Amino acid sequence: MNKFYFAVLLLLVLVSCASRKEIIYLQPSSVELENLYTKHTPRIQQEDLLTITISSADIKATQPFNQQNAYQMQAAAASDLAFKPTYLVDANGEIDFPVLGKVKVGGLSRLEATDRIRERLKQYIVDPGVNLTFANFKVTVLGEVRTPGTYTMKQERVTVLEALGLAGDMTIKGQRNNVLLIREQNGEKQMQRLNLLSDSVLNSPYYYLAQNDVIYVEPNNSQVRNSRFGQDTSVWISITSLMITIITLVVTNSKK
Repeated sequence: MNKFYFAVLLLLVLVSCASRKEIIYLQPSSVELENLYTKHTPRIQQEDLLTITISSADIKATQPFNQQNAYQMQAAAASDLAFKPTYLVDANGEIDFPVLGKVKVGGLSRLEATDRIRERLKQYIVDPGVNLTFANFKVTVLGEVRTPGTYTMKQERVTVLEALGLAGDMTIKGQRNNVLLIREQNGEKQMQRLNLLSDSVLNSPYYYLAQNDVIYVEPNNSQVRNSRFGQDTSVWISITSLMITIITLVVTNSKK
């Protein structure tokens, strides 16, 4: 019997170790980690909404570039919030900016677009300031997470782990080594699988998210089996296995 209990204990330890390896994020590897954010900053795409405000020591000089209609002025006054003009990037990657006209920003990073607009403004304003942000930077998280949904970000530097955190993290049933990321660039869909169990994922160009990315967490194999047979069936199988184990122990002891 001592051998039997030892075998059961050993089996439980092995199962426990295996399960830990299946759920712990960013386990150490031999890969040298790099800082890739500067290489993979989000690029402005068509249908992006950009909030752009212009500032200067001469406030009057900026007024033509921060235009707002009467309705917008009333809404801003009622909400006690400053109105921030928003511009839609069209199919040609351009925005229609007051006074400047069409400005090509598609394919640029936020900082590159800021510099381009600033250079165009210098012929009208001395030392202009440009504040450009994404108004609709959002990602969608689906599958085995606690609160799936679409989340709008206040900043553009967002990682896949941060997005999962917003969704309440993966459930214990989520497959951490095969997370699907769907991204659209230049009108083409890209699909990439990420292994979040290894810290090598930090070197992936998909670790930092782009606007409109979709993250899908697949269920693990046990969850797929449960859905096939039903959770009640799984419970009954566990109870039956326990009863067989107890009967086996009783019979073994009675023969001694």
